[in-house]
Amino acid sequence: MHSQIASVQSLESDEGLKKAARHFQLSAGIYSYLRDHVYTLTPTIRTPDIEPDVLSTLSAIMLAQAQEVFFKKAVMDKMKSVVIAKIANQAHDLYADALKSCNETIPKDWYSILAGKTPYFQGEAEYHQSLVCKAAKNFGEEISRLRHASELIEAAHNRGGLSVSFKDTAAKIKRNYDESKKDNDFIYHERVPDVGSLAAIGKAPIAKAIPPSTPMGAQFTDLFEKLVPLSVHQSVTSFENRKAEIVNREIGKLRSKTEFLNGVLSTFNLPAAIEDISGNNVPPSLLEKSRNMQQQGGLHALDQMISELPELLQRNKEILDESIRLLDKEQSSDDQMRGQFKERWTRVPSQQLTEPLRAEAAKYKGILDNAIQADHIVKEKYNAHKDGFILMNKSESDLAKGIPTAGPTATPQGSSAVKELRQLLDQVNSMKKERDVLEQQIKETTLDMRPRFLEALAADGAIDEEAISTQQLEQTYGVLSQQANESSERQDALLANIERTNMQFCKEKQSNAGAQKREEMLRKLAAAYDAFMELLANLKEGTKFYNDLTPLLLRFQSKATDFVFARKTEKEELMKDLQQNIVNQPTGPTPAAPSHHGGQGASRQPPPRPPPPSVQQPQYQQQQQQPQQPYAPAYSQYTPPPMPTGYNPYAPMNYPAQPQYPYPQGQPPQQQYGQQQQYPYPQQQPPYQYGNPPYPRQ
Repeated sequence: MHSQIASVQSLESDEGLKKAARHFQLSAGIYSYLRDHVYTLTPTIRTPDIEPDVLSTLSAIMLAQAQEVFFKKAVMDKMKSVVIAKIANQAHDLYADALKSCNETIPKDWYSILAGKTPYFQGEAEYHQSLVCKAAKNFGEEISRLRHASELIEAAHNRGGLSVSFKDTAAKIKRNYDESKKDNDFIYHERVPDVGSLAAIGKAPIAKAIPPSTPMGAQFTDLFEKLVPLSVHQSVTSFENRKAEIVNREIGKLRSKTEFLNGVLSTFNLPAAIEDISGNNVPPSLLEKSRNMQQQGGLHALDQMISELPELLQRNKEILDESIRLLDKEQSSDDQMRGQFKERWTRVPSQQLTEPLRAEAAKYKGILDNAIQADHIVKEKYNAHKDGFILMNKSESDLAKGIPTAGPTATPQGSSAVKELRQLLDQVNSMKKERDVLEQQIKETTLDMRPRFLEALAADGAIDEEAISTQQLEQTYGVLSQQANESSERQDALLANIERTNMQFCKEKQSNAGAQKREEMLRKLAAAYDAFMELLANLKEGTKFYNDLTPLLLRFQSKATDFVFARKTEKEELMKDLQQNIVNQPTGPTPAAPSHHGGQGASRQPPPRPPPPSVQQPQYQQQQQQPQQPYAPAYSQYTPPPMPTGYNPYAPMNYPAQPQYPYPQGQPPQQQYGQQQQYPYPQQQPPYQYGNPPYPRQ
């Protein structure tokens, strides 16, 4: 991967050169690490790509490429020629080492690249060293090095083939060589020394293999970090279930207490009652609640989430119903086969195998039933407060129009009851904020029990999960649970004081019929706001619940599908075996045949048949009905006469004279259509005689 990252970098920019050099060095370090540890990691079985010699070759190739990147960087930065020559000379050595260590495992096209770059970098070293000689006015050495560089570049071109191209370098070297030779021939007349007598070019080994570090990347994740023994995994699962039960219980207690508190305040019309002085304006607390509701999305947000719930529920129900249908269908098929083949159907009954799946399906069905009931309660609460939601979502002026007006109240705002109520309501708000923080702490508390269970398993060989979990949960959630209980106790005392003070406030307040209607509407709107906040939280949790339940049901459906497929395969194999057994099963011994069916004393030969009647047939029919032997010629019945004594079959034969046709000039008359041609031969042809052919031989 490091080598691939390096190969796609742009070598025209400084940043690309730095990244390429680093990744090539990291790649070389990883190959070197594997080479040094391959025998300990795989002592017996190794594939060719992790053999030590192959890893050494790959490391050398990566290191040579890193040195080449440093050479390009030095040329781009226009460093001194003496430095560039040493960097190029080191690249030549690295490529030469890589070429020497290649074997048949290395791809064939790599050979030409390595074989071409080895003399190329030596030629680059000679060229840049010639520039050093030129600066020092050693013209003879300069010409010698340029001549040698030209030969090396030509060799690189021949060895590299089409894989690499060195035309630009060759042209540059040739141009410098022609200029230096011309100047030396006409001006300096220095002796051009032999290449072997020149001083060796130094080396600058900049590229070095970087050993791998742990972790290799900033976003590294150990895939086996959470891998624990099965007993530890089961204990962790049980602990998480206990923890979830405690968290849900404590959060439920806090929310129920807060809902009860809001309900009591709505009944007393607080804090709107102590804010409604004029009897016409909207109380500030109610305006704040209206703005908060609109910021949360208002009635539109509730309608959208409520409309999405049936679709989410139906999706989960369909997945669960399909899983149960697959299990029922497989069980019905198994029962049918068992009833048909009875004791010969030897596989385990489906009802016995599907007990865990049925239990899991029942658990999910119970969860969905509870969710349906919860959704029904949410809809009932929504319908009960819908009018308040609509009014609270209006502007301030529309909200003021929707609230009945009343005359100014005669309640003294500076009375002790009003002051005490305001102090108590401030305590209520502080308590609600404390509960929000406490609920967040209960939700976000995380515990990693794997080390604890691993220690118990290593010490005792077994895990007492219940004792360890109970102790840890009490230690972690005991303080939070105590804070929740204290908040509940303070709420009881606070509500008692609010009730007492509100009674005193009602005695001091003068009200009329209009004021009662207005107070009733304000109480209704305050209850609608509390219901809105509660419904919003419930709907968000319900949507998240359905979305989180869907992957679990899909996983359950996958398990059911795999089980049904496995049972179907098993059924087909068992059916095949049963069919073969039925076909190969013997039907029983054959009964003995009666005596008259061919037993002792019975004649085994059929009675003789009468001879066929003798009928005189014509001679040609007799000849046609004569049986012939298979593959025998038609004239096999002919017997030639004996050969005459002294007969020579090679002697010339005397044939009879050719018969004369009774036609003028030997031409037969033209045959008329419908008439049969007549020949001067008798109808009865003489039998064929050996040596006497029917036609004369010409």
